[in-house]
Order: sequence, then C-alpha cells, then structure tokens
Amino acid sequence: MSDEIAVVGAGRMGEGIALTCLAAGFPVVLADVKDRADEERREYADRLRARLGSGVTVCGREPGALAGASVVFEAVPEVLEIKRDVLAWVCREVAADAVIASTTSTFLVTEIAGLVERPERAVNAHWLNPADVMPLVEVSRSDETDPAAVSRLTGLLERLGKIPVVCGPAAGYIVPRLQALVMNEAARMVEEGVASAADIDLAVRAGLGPRFSVLGPLEFIDWGGGDILYYASRYLAAQLGDRFRHPDVIEENMAAGRRGLRDGTGFYTFDPDGVPAYRAARMREFAELFRLREPELRAGTPVPARSPSGRESHSGGGPSPVHDRDHQPEDEHGRDGRQ
Repeated sequence: MSDEIAVVGAGRMGEGIALTCLAAGFPVVLADVKDRADEERREYADRLRARLGSGVTVCGREPGALAGASVVFEAVPEVLEIKRDVLAWVCREVAADAVIASTTSTFLVTEIAGLVERPERAVNAHWLNPADVMPLVEVSRSDETDPAAVSRLTGLLERLGKIPVVCGPAAGYIVPRLQALVMNEAARMVEEGVASAADIDLAVRAGLGPRFSVLGPLEFIDWGGGDILYYASRYLAAQLGDRFRHPDVIEENMAAGRRGLRDGTGFYTFDPDGVPAYRAARMREFAELFRLREPELRAGTPVPARSPSGRESHSGGGPSPVHDRDHQPEDEHGRDGRQ
C-alpha cells in the first residue's frame, strides 16, 4: 500500500490537513469536489498550488484520481447529502483496503459508516482547527471499525507529527464536549453578572487553562483528591443546579477509598515509589509554562473592539458586550460557505 494521502474537500480544513501531510513528506492528492465552472475550478486549483507548493496534486472528480491513496480524509461541508454523494464517489475510486476517515464534527462515526462500502474501514478523524497547527486529532471508531484501520490511522497521524486519541461513537468527541460545557458556563456567568467577559477570560488564561494543560481533568481529580470534587459538587449543585451534580463514578470512588494520589488509586493507579518524581515533573511543567506565559498575561493583550464608526479600536478596553455577541467566527470546518 502506498503512502499517498488523499484529502477530499479543498476548503480551510482540507488545506490544513494537506499542509500537515506535505510538511511531513507525504505525497498528497487534494480533491476539490465543490461544483464549479471549469474556469473557476482552474483558477481555484492554481491558487491552491501556489499556497501549498509543488508537492500537492490538485484534482476534481477525475476517474483514477484517488487510486493510489491508502488513507482518505473527507473534509466536505457538514451536510449529510453532500457527504453521502462524496463518500459514494470515494468508495468507487479507492482501493478496497483504504482507510476512509471523515473529519466531521457533527455526525457520529456510526452514521458515516452507513455511507461507506465496507464500513469496517470507516473512522472519524476530528482535526482541531487550524489543522496544520493543533497537535491533537480525535479518532472515533464504531463497533464495526476494524482495529487494524484504527491502528493504521493513528500510526499515520503520529508520523504526521500529530497526537491521536481514540474515543467511541459519542456526540462531541472529547474536546468539543468538554469545551461546550466550559463555554456555556462562561456565557452564563456573563449573563448572571458574576464577572465581566474580560475577567472570566483572564481567569481561564491565567488559571484554568494552564492548570488543565499540565494536568488533565481526571489526573487533576486524583492530584487534589476525589473527595474535594465530591463535596464541591454537592455544594455547587445545591447553589447552582443539577448541572453541577457529580457523576456516579465520583461517589463510587469515594466509597471504595479511591480518592487519588493519597490512596494510591483513583482514575489512575500510582506506584508509591514513583510519586515523588511524578510530582516534581509536573511542578516543573507548571514553572516552565508560567515562565513563558506570565509576562504576557500580566501585560494583557486587548481584544480589538469595533468603534461606533465601524473602525477597529485598540485602546485597551476590550470589546463591548454587544460587539462580543455580534462576532460570529467560522467553525472548525469553515462553515461560512467554504469547504
């Protein structure tokens, strides 16, 4: 099987994946499958080649264009009928053992598998935007997915310099599910007048974000003790509602004496002989992170606010709440109309 990679969908996500592959030395076929007039397609292909360099082959739906691909990343808009049409074409074009990975953030891998001949080779590969910068790729597999397909895909991602994680067919993968909770709660705090948008964001940038970039949330539970989360959750649920109620596993760990580091077990199992070195290593990570970030956090970087005249202002106050709400960024797949 060749090392050629096909990226189907030549929008922002497709370009980012192609850039990643090219930087790692892999030949890439980038298929622009959007309906375009011939002249528009030629001009768009020329722009893609100019941005990506000579290592990419840009094509449309020409027969045989994907014949050499061992892995296909589908990156078309989040519209089921578009995916159905494009994946049917991909299945006709690629080898029978090619892995087909959808970059969807909307559809479960079980839904994508239903659009693919030989569903055992269907996987979701959720690249975080910008795809060529963010190291994480979430790989979602179904019960039908061949473990060998998952292994081939994660192995390829590692060769591309990415950090793959594997999850089941659950809505929101890992990162979008966690970040949706945080973003909604942050917006709720603004709505309730708890703090300003700027202070909430600074609290995350200077506290919550760095903390969870060194210790993952489950590791942090074990680090501080599951009992802390248990009692904090009970208080917050009483004050703020059931969305803060702890899951059953927290109570089960409490009852079984699995509170984390001090018990030797929690979500992780800890070798007592290795704990001092582990603690020291994590503290070094914290120190290095804040050595790099703290000067910038203290100096502050104003968010550009739009003045009444329509011109951007950088005077330092940050955006007004109205302008905050009016800003509508593209999502990870560029759903502003681009693929």
